Amino acid sequence: MGRPGGLRPFSPFSIKTKLGTLVVVSVFITTGLLMVAVRTSTEFRFITVFSVIASMLITQFVAHSLTAPLDEMTTVARAISDGDYTRRVRGAGRRDELGDLASTINLMADDLEAVDRHRKELVANVSHELRTPIAALRAVLENVVDGVSAADPETMRTMLKQTERLGRLVETLLDLSRVDNGVVPLKARRFEVWPYLSGVLKESGLAAAGRPGLSSGSGGHTRNDVHLHLDVFPPGLTAYADAERLHQVVANLIDNAVKHSPPHGRVTVRAREGEAPGSLALEVRDEGPGIPEAERHRVFERFNRGGANGGDGGTGLGLAIARWAVGLHGGHIGVAESSRGCRILVTLPGSSKASH
Repeated sequence: MGRPGGLRPFSPFSIKTKLGTLVVVSVFITTGLLMVAVRTSTEFRFITVFSVIASMLITQFVAHSLTAPLDEMTTVARAISDGDYTRRVRGAGRRDELGDLASTINLMADDLEAVDRHRKELVANVSHELRTPIAALRAVLENVVDGVSAADPETMRTMLKQTERLGRLVETLLDLSRVDNGVVPLKARRFEVWPYLSGVLKESGLAAAGRPGLSSGSGGHTRNDVHLHLDVFPPGLTAYADAERLHQVVANLIDNAVKHSPPHGRVTVRAREGEAPGSLALEVRDEGPGIPEAERHRVFERFNRGGANGGDGGTGLGLAIARWAVGLHGGHIGVAESSRGCRILVTLPGSSKASH
């Protein structure tokens, strides 16, 4: 059932129709009894009593059919206000205004239940992500303070790695906060794609070589056995986008592809002109196990870790950030068909005044 987008068209079972029918039936009964009284010489006081009783019985029946659902809606609304989002109103299939109201209350309850579930998942996932590097830092610092290990360069590098992981998590959480608040303006400009993507791939390679601070991905991969390959055509291809936000997209997609690649696999970043004038088609392909079709709609959800890589150190926020950044440009991101591995396709509309 879709969300009500306005008033429901006239229904033969609407409340107005029922009330109108009640009036017509009451008048009909009264008129009929009066005609019977005239023909049978029955006293009018008896006819009046019978008419009132019949009208009250009919009114009671109609009133009960209208007030009983309202009483249930009141009970469910109070339960929802107390935090019980599992309650639902019966009678959403009624073909009248009360059916509209029941459907609206149930949709509201569905939304509130989903928000509450996402809130609990957010708290649980963020707590888990923060606990791991904090516990590692605490263990290393306790060893240094207790004299078990010395504060040598190797120990300091371990601590720095965990600190950088905390920093990346906080940065991605701040990005998501900006997403929710809608306070991120685009600073789009035209630039050449080849040197730009070359720089992104170089930073990803440096991150894999032990300098994760240069990566803007949420996870910051550390594998150096995966080969990064850039394919741009034509060589002078240009794009019109916010370079910083596009950097987030490409870095996160590379980070995700590297984590899912087999040993000594290849990740290919491919850029071409889009179908529309001035648009850009960008894809990142890996040689990993791929994504089942049934799971493709979930890969861009927050904290979705892709199942198999649940313990790879990623936060599950990278692809959510990529979808947000692409959405800011008015573009589209999705999992495309591929005979091998995973292929994520990004399309950016570019400038409406773009020319080649």
